[in-house]
Amino acid sequence: MIGLNVISLAKQFGNKKVFSDLSFSATSAVVGIAGRNGSGKTTLMKCIAGLLKPASGRIEWQIDEKPVNRQAIKHEVGYVAPYVELYEELTVFENLRFVMDLRNWSLNGSSINDILNRFDAGGLSENYFGSLSTGQRQRIKLAAAIIHQPRILMLDEPGSNLDRKGKQAVEEMVNQHRNPQSMVLLASNLKDELDLCDQIIELKPTS
Repeated sequence: MIGLNVISLAKQFGNKKVFSDLSFSATSAVVGIAGRNGSGKTTLMKCIAGLLKPASGRIEWQIDEKPVNRQAIKHEVGYVAPYVELYEELTVFENLRFVMDLRNWSLNGSSINDILNRFDAGGLSENYFGSLSTGQRQRIKLAAAIIHQPRILMLDEPGSNLDRKGKQAVEEMVNQHRNPQSMVLLASNLKDELDLCDQIIELKPTS
């Protein structure tokens, strides 16, 4: 079981307040982070992932009802976002192999291709990442996010630049993590993506 508590969280950049006194809890659920552009969805996701330090407040994780620190939780997270890129000078296969090596996770070549096939990207294995279209890149980034079998998925606008088949793959990925041992955090302002969520945290732009 995965538990997340966000307690009185606040974040600002200079004099610009993004959000303040934000609190919510979730347990092994698909959690939507909703709101218009500029409401702080991406900033909140980065704070929860440990990529940004909040101005105040706390973020607490539990796995199987035991507290887990921020460093340990990173090994359980698969993260997809428009601003997270892979290496353009490496092939798709080399990129995924590099991700695996970073996490000390062992998969053979056929397993990597199986994951690529889930996102209709099996034929891109030997292509350089820098040569791919934006939609193809998104498919590869989705594959990279789940290649180490994470228990926590953090998806920031996962369907961006994807066609219908690609969006179906996102839906399948979310549903596969809809179980008592996993959690999904999905930031979006699209109805079809938010409809996948069990609970929604609505962010509103600050004045």
